[in-house]
Amino acid sequence: MIISIASQKGGTGKTTTSIALSAGLARRGKKVLLVDIDSQANSSKVLIPTYTTLRKENTIFQTIIERQPLPIHQTHLPALDIVPSHILLSDTDVTLTTAKDHREARLKRELDIVKDRYDYIFIDCPPALSWLTINSFTASGRIIIVVSPGYFELDSIVQISKTIQEVREYYNEKLRLLGYLFTMSEPTVNTKTSLQVLRQTYTDDVFKTVILRNTDIRDAHFQKKDIFEFSPHSKAALAYDKLIQEMFYGQTT
Repeated sequence: MIISIASQKGGTGKTTTSIALSAGLARRGKKVLLVDIDSQANSSKVLIPTYTTLRKENTIFQTIIERQPLPIHQTHLPALDIVPSHILLSDTDVTLTTAKDHREARLKRELDIVKDRYDYIFIDCPPALSWLTINSFTASGRIIIVVSPGYFELDSIVQISKTIQEVREYYNEKLRLLGYLFTMSEPTVNTKTSLQVLRQTYTDDVFKTVILRNTDIRDAHFQKKDIFEFSPHSKAALAYDKLIQEMFYGQTT
C-alpha cells in the first residue's frame, strides 16, 4: 500500500505523522519505506544521522529531476528504509513545467519497481500543491490529509481536495482518501471549534484519533529519534500507536 501524507500548509504535523507511522509500523514488524519528497527534508534529517554528508545524487533529486532509480537508504530500524530529500527539489516546478515525458509519473515509475519489497510505503509530501505533490498522488493508492486547528487550515482542505480530484481524473483513477487526521490539538476554543467543523463537514472521513500538541515530539526530532524510541509512554507515542491501530488494524478505543 502506497500512502501520501499531505497538507497544503506547513506546520501541521505532516512530517511528524510520516515519521511516526513509518517507525511505528516498522516496530510492529512491517517492512516500510518512507519517501521524503518535501524539499525541507525534515524526515530525512531525523532518520539519517549523517544526512548533511549526502550529495544530491544520493537523494530523491536523482529520481525526480534526473529520472534515475530510487536511492534507498537504511535507517537504524531494520524494517524501515528511507529515500531522502534535497533542498534543490524546491526548483522542481521550473524543471517539470517544460518536461516532455510523463512528468507526473516519475516517482510512480520507480516506486512500481520496488513496491513489492514493502508492506507499506509512505510519501511525505511538500506543503504545497506542486508537481512534487502531483507525483506523490499519482504514485499513491491512498491519501492522509493532515489538518491542524485554524480557519485557513480548514479552508485549505477545499483546495487540496480539488487537486486530488484532478489527479484522479487525469493521472490516477484509483486514488482514494484514507482520511483526515486532526493534529496539534490543544484545550482551546479554537481547537474545539476547528475539530467540530471538520467532523461536521467530513463526518465519516475524519479519524477518531486526535494528535495532541506535545513537546516530546519536538524533543525526539531534535535528538534524531522517532517518538517511540525517544519516549514510548508519552502521550504522543500513545496517540500515534492508537492511530496505527485505527488506520491499519480496524481497532478504535
